[in-house]
Amino acid sequence: MSEDGQGTQGTHRWFDDDAGPVVRPYAMTRGRTTSPAQHRLDLIAVVIAEARAGDPEADRTLSPEHVDIVGLCRDSPQSVAELAAELDLPIGVIRVLIGDLVDDELVHVTRPVPPAELPDESILRDVINGLRAL
Repeated sequence: MSEDGQGTQGTHRWFDDDAGPVVRPYAMTRGRTTSPAQHRLDLIAVVIAEARAGDPEADRTLSPEHVDIVGLCRDSPQSVAELAAELDLPIGVIRVLIGDLVDDELVHVTRPVPPAELPDESILRDVINGLRAL
């Protein structure tokens, strides 16, 4: 390798920010790719911090990412997709981390009502028209 950091084949060394994330996703999840709660964690599932969660920063068993998730959900409920975007982490990693927090009872997950279970729009219009007629 030459003094300017260039290798003999034209590759160069990465320093600081150029190297990208230092902790790889598999390290954050300890090599796990699924969690027991994975089946409930689609992109629109909403994560809500439990009121009894206390101070997650005081819990030495939680990673910084776990603490960040609880903090964001304490401010306001967040979807799985929002958490992934806010923390700049892959969806798979977020799902595993949220599964850990569900197991520890620090957050709970709710799912929006599926569109098939929502009332038909024509029924709602009929109800509105009926109320107006009163």
